[in-house]
Amino acid sequence: MRLTLHTFLTLDGVMQAPGDADEDRDGGFAHGGWSFPYGDEDFGAAMTGWLGRASAFLLGRKTYEIFSGHWPRVTDPADPIASRLNALPKYIASSTLASADWHNSSLLGEDIAAEVARLKELPGDELQVHGSGELAQTLIEHDLIDEYRLLHFPLHLGSGKKLFRDGARPAGLRLISTSATSTGVIITAYTPAGSPRYGSYALPGES
Repeated sequence: MRLTLHTFLTLDGVMQAPGDADEDRDGGFAHGGWSFPYGDEDFGAAMTGWLGRASAFLLGRKTYEIFSGHWPRVTDPADPIASRLNALPKYIASSTLASADWHNSSLLGEDIAAEVARLKELPGDELQVHGSGELAQTLIEHDLIDEYRLLHFPLHLGSGKKLFRDGARPAGLRLISTSATSTGVIITAYTPAGSPRYGSYALPGES
């Protein structure tokens, strides 16, 4: 399976608590729910399209707890998002959970990088990661992401957890698609492109 990472970002790179005020208040974060005003049909179509490609999900603890508290309550079999999340396998990266009771969920072992590499060898289309900021750091560090799907929302917050944090491994990316919603969300997809390339705009002879 290909591993695809789906993340909501502000223009200053914040990914913390996009969906609800109490989703993640770590560090005194007071801006939870910042993505909600920008949801529209374009946004929904993008998410539904991506979910349709999923063969399994890989989630961090916080995202698992948020999802498992919400999506099992959506019981309409025609719901294109709930039906996928509730039915497909879900693999949970956590050092604190003792069990994962949501249907078709299982906990990974302590060596997350090795466990994810094993999952990627399984047959299927996409192993999808949604949110899961701490897990994303491990995946970036170990170069396990095959495609980044980033949704850039038109606001900046000035604080909060970021996807690409200080000390992250440098890497280049190649843009493979871009679109925009009616509310101004820029949806981009990137694949890894090796190490960054460097150069200079200095004219010949300039120091």
